[in-house]
Amino acid sequence: MRVLVVDDEVRMAEAVARGLRAEGFAVDLAHDGVDGLHRATTEAYDAIVLDVMLPGLSGYRVVERLRAAGSWTPVLMLSAKDGEYDQADALDLGADDYLTKPFSYVVLLARLRALVRRGAQERPVRLTAGDLVLDPGTKQVHRGDVEISLTAREFALLELLMRNKGYVVAKADILDNVWDSAADSTLNLVEVYVGYLRRKIDAPFGRQAVQTVRGSGYVLAPDGG
Repeated sequence: MRVLVVDDEVRMAEAVARGLRAEGFAVDLAHDGVDGLHRATTEAYDAIVLDVMLPGLSGYRVVERLRAAGSWTPVLMLSAKDGEYDQADALDLGADDYLTKPFSYVVLLARLRALVRRGAQERPVRLTAGDLVLDPGTKQVHRGDVEISLTAREFALLELLMRNKGYVVAKADILDNVWDSAADSTLNLVEVYVGYLRRKIDAPFGRQAVQTVRGSGYVLAPDGG
């Protein structure tokens, strides 16, 4: 198995490389974002260990450009930044896992093996259904070139439906995933918000993306209606 380690802390990168080689991995090193991106897009790797703070290009930009280029090599990001928003940004941009420094080498190895087992399966950052596009990172929704403004609840509802496009999602499951379990919510509330969503993503465009399956729930058409 071949791994690319991108870290500007040379000693850290070499230590990780020595450990991985001892476990049977073939390891290449890069010490800045530009070189890391070049290697990642021109050579084949089973996984990439990518630092966040890099000269040239940050780890965030590297993983973002990798995914935009259609490369789905699993990426484990390393960072001394342990804030929840830092981790969320990395995952939203396309990273597969996030580990904060200092870290346990045993944990890094276990997570890396898990990513390699998963393989380079396509995991698009943006969700699409025809010309309907939802970006969880930027919280934006577009129908073609038109940006659609949604409330947080409407966005969460649409994201759930788009992640399950082509499959029926029961009202009870929508309630569990979109509303706080402690909230005073009912199945009728789901119907109300589906109506709100249809008036924004379907009606103005003459579409029928959100379809009712009587007695079961709702399904989002894979072609966007």
